[in-house]
Amino acid sequence: MGTLLIRPPGHRRDVALRPAATAMVWIGEGHPHETIAVPGVALADGDVLVAVEMSTICGSDVHTVQGRRSAPTPLVLGHESVGRVIATGDSGANAVDGTPLRIGDRVVWSVTVSCRSCDRCLHGMPQKCRTLGKYGHDRVGAHGDLTGAFGTHVQLREGTAIVRVPEALPASVLAPASCATATAWAAVSRAGRDHDLDGAAVRIHGAGLVGLSAAAIAAEHGAEVEVLDPNPARRALAARFGAGDLSREPDVVIEASGHAVVDALDGVAIGGTVVLVGSVFPADPVPFDAESIVRRLVTIAGIHNYTGTELAEAVAFLAGRGRAYPFADAVGSVRSLLDIDEALVEAAGPEAPLRIGLVPGR
Repeated sequence: MGTLLIRPPGHRRDVALRPAATAMVWIGEGHPHETIAVPGVALADGDVLVAVEMSTICGSDVHTVQGRRSAPTPLVLGHESVGRVIATGDSGANAVDGTPLRIGDRVVWSVTVSCRSCDRCLHGMPQKCRTLGKYGHDRVGAHGDLTGAFGTHVQLREGTAIVRVPEALPASVLAPASCATATAWAAVSRAGRDHDLDGAAVRIHGAGLVGLSAAAIAAEHGAEVEVLDPNPARRALAARFGAGDLSREPDVVIEASGHAVVDALDGVAIGGTVVLVGSVFPADPVPFDAESIVRRLVTIAGIHNYTGTELAEAVAFLAGRGRAYPFADAVGSVRSLLDIDEALVEAAGPEAPLRIGLVPGR
């Protein structure tokens, strides 16, 4: 497949890649991915070029190729990755902690690209930036071809939250951090704004990786945690992520399945908080009993993606107390990047593991 390279305006530094980078391009529903070679990139002053170590397939990637989620094409999917910095623009770039990134740093990065100066960014919502970009969601073109995780390299644009990660942590733990783990951290943190989680009762609907991650995070905050899921194997797995049975009505309900919103709203205690995790939508419309919400003093909050700080905190959790939980087991299958179509079929199956990993050159 050939692409028309459009050089963006402004100062750029050309970086040749030998061997050429590879990107797996999705061209639309019902079509296999096409492989393109990218022999070089034009880095803006604040850009960072990363060589991918491992990427994982998220549910939204599956929904896109199934036609359940609209996306512009041609497109390089994927937004859960860990990799290593191999080049930077002339101005360099900083990690979330404010320190300069160096060649060789092992990193994860946000799914979003934010301007950092609009009203939403300045009010703590960079994931809703007025000029938002998203890895694995934006059409190839103006920003080059290396715009998603399903390639050997990703070109990170200025405005991306980048977090250094420990060398000792497996790629299978780190790759999902930039979606599942960070989103779960944001959901639990939002609940913690309304309730002291130490001793709180927390119910989680959905034992996907977001729900299981939220269970472990809430448990480490001292909460009593319950995970509900129709799949008995997933319910059993939840016990390894800190879940058990609740002894009382939940103070917090985190809906991470996309299919139990009514149950979440009906099941929370008086004065409780329901956190709806938007990454699992679109879902069917649900009836809303406003009178019940008002009379029970229920707070409803929505979470979609996360901030750079929340990504850094999620990584710190994985590197610290999160080691007590089986995050490394979430990637139940690892395939070559070139086998992406077979991997997506596997990820869509009823017995699919929580995540399937894609590795360049395997």
